[in-house]
Amino acid sequence: MPEMKRIVLLGFMGAGKSLVAKHISRILECERLDLDEFIEINENMSPADIITLHGEQVFRDIETKYLKKALETDAQVIALGGGTWLREENRRLIKNHDCITIWLVTNFESCWINIKSSAKQRPLARDKTIARELFIEREKIYCLADWHLPVLPHLTSKEIAEIIVEWIISGKENKSDR
Repeated sequence: MPEMKRIVLLGFMGAGKSLVAKHISRILECERLDLDEFIEINENMSPADIITLHGEQVFRDIETKYLKKALETDAQVIALGGGTWLREENRRLIKNHDCITIWLVTNFESCWINIKSSAKQRPLARDKTIARELFIEREKIYCLADWHLPVLPHLTSKEIAEIIVEWIISGKENKSDR
């Protein structure tokens, strides 16, 4: 198989990016990197704590710093934070590293259920109404991803990963569900 482009997963909080990335890396037997985990390990503070203590703008600057570092690693699969893709500088960095960007397209209610059942603190999604507004706003930028994969409720994260791997291996040009 020819050298594979790096896979970058994006989407809203609770879309399943981290879990899908784990499954892809297991299937392809390659390294993966979860950007939120990478930040937490290096900053000794969770993204939620950084946002709560220092504000979202400070967190976004830190996030960009670690995205640059992440793109210099050997990780073939990268799961972005829910807001990473929103910053134009981040999109440019990812594109300049010849990555395939995949938007895990979900509906808000599925994400909200995952957000509420997760142990992760999510200061930007404390309130359902605000989270829904954020979801709608972010979709306008998420759609700039190379590929759009509808995450159907009956699919497990492993099945979603298998679909992505099948796409990658098949080498099809346009995988977007636009």
